[in-house]
Amino acid sequence: MIVFPWVLAGVVSLLPGGMTAVSAAHGAGGPGPRPIVIGHRGACAYRPEHTLLSYETAVQMGADFIEPDLVSTRDHVLVARHENEISATTDVATHPEFATRRTTKVIDGRRLTGWFTEDFTLEELRTLRAVERLPGLRPGSAAFDGRARIATFDEIAALARRAGVGLYPETKHPGYFASIGLPLEEPMLATLGRYGWRERSDPVFIQSFETANLKALRGRTRLRLIQLLESSGAPQDLVLAGDPRTYRDLSTPEGLREIATYADGIGPSVRLVVPTDAGGTLQAPTTLVEDAHRAGLAVHVWTIRPENSQLPADFRVGDPAAPGYASAHGDVAGWLRRLYELGVDGVFTDDPGIARRTVDGLRTPVRPVPRPPSGAARPRS
Repeated sequence: MIVFPWVLAGVVSLLPGGMTAVSAAHGAGGPGPRPIVIGHRGACAYRPEHTLLSYETAVQMGADFIEPDLVSTRDHVLVARHENEISATTDVATHPEFATRRTTKVIDGRRLTGWFTEDFTLEELRTLRAVERLPGLRPGSAAFDGRARIATFDEIAALARRAGVGLYPETKHPGYFASIGLPLEEPMLATLGRYGWRERSDPVFIQSFETANLKALRGRTRLRLIQLLESSGAPQDLVLAGDPRTYRDLSTPEGLREIATYADGIGPSVRLVVPTDAGGTLQAPTTLVEDAHRAGLAVHVWTIRPENSQLPADFRVGDPAAPGYASAHGDVAGWLRRLYELGVDGVFTDDPGIARRTVDGLRTPVRPVPRPPSGAARPRS
C-alpha cells in the first residue's frame, strides 16, 4: 500500500490504543470540535466498494475511519459486501460453475434473485472479482473492475491497524444471518479482539439498522455502538416483533433517549437532518442533531456523495442538459460545510478527500490531498 507522506505525518500518526490524531482530537467520535471522516465502503467514488483498493484509497485520502458492511460466507467467515446478494458487485454471473447457485430469497421482506454469500465458501468467493455497482455513475471506479477479490473482515482490520485508522463495521441483515445459523456478532467481535480493539476508547464503532443486535452487543462489548436511522421504514427486528415504531419514531427526543440506553450515537440519513423537497432543494433543518446531542449521542450522517445526481439541488454544479452532468462532481465542500455548521460529529462519504480538506479547512489551512485518477419554526425530524 502506498501511503503519502502527509498521511504518515498527520492523519495516521498513532496515539495510545491505536487512535489517530484526528479521532483523539475529536473526543473519540462523540460531540466535539473535530468531525470525523468515515470512508464509506472505502473511497467508493474512485474504486469498487468494499475492496482493499477502495479502503487503501480512503486511507491515502485522509479518512479517519473505514467502513465495511459485513456479511457471512457459508463457512462463517465475515466478508465485506454491500449486500449478501452479489450479482451487482462481483463477476459471479460470468462463472458457469456457479450458475446453479442462482436462487431467489426473501431478505428482510424483500424478494431478491441472484447469488448470495451464504451459499459460497470463502474459497469459492475468492475465485470471484469485484466490480463497480454503479458503472454509469462512476466510470472511473469501474475502470478498476476485476482487479480486486472479495475482502475478508480480517484483511480490512489488518489494513486499518497498519494504517492507524479506525474501523466502522456494519452488521448487514443481522437478524437474517442469525436465523440461518450464521450470526455476525461473534466473529466480528473475535476479529476486533484479535487486533486489540475492545474498549470504548478504541477507534471502533459498530453500527446496525436493527435494534435487537445492538442491545445484545451492549452487554457483550465496551466498543461504541451506533444506531442507524433511515428516513423511511422501520427496523426489521421491530417489524418482525410487531412493534409499530418506525425510524422516524426513533428519531424523536423520546426515541433518542431510548437509543441512548444501549448506543453511543446515531447514524441518520442526511434527509433526517436536512429534508429536501421533490426537486431536491434543501428545506429547513430539523432539530435532530440538537436532540441527539441533548441525549448524549454522537451524530454521524450518511451518505455524502460527490456526484450531482446524489447532491441536494442547492449544491449541483453545471448545466443539467450537458452530457455527463449526473456523474459530474458538484459543490461537495459546500454541502459538507452546511452539515458541519449544523453540528454533525462525522460524515460517511464516498469521497474522503473532499471531506478531509473541508474538515481541515474549518480551523487550519487546507493542505493538498492527492486524488486518485478518475477513469420560521424548525420542524422536528
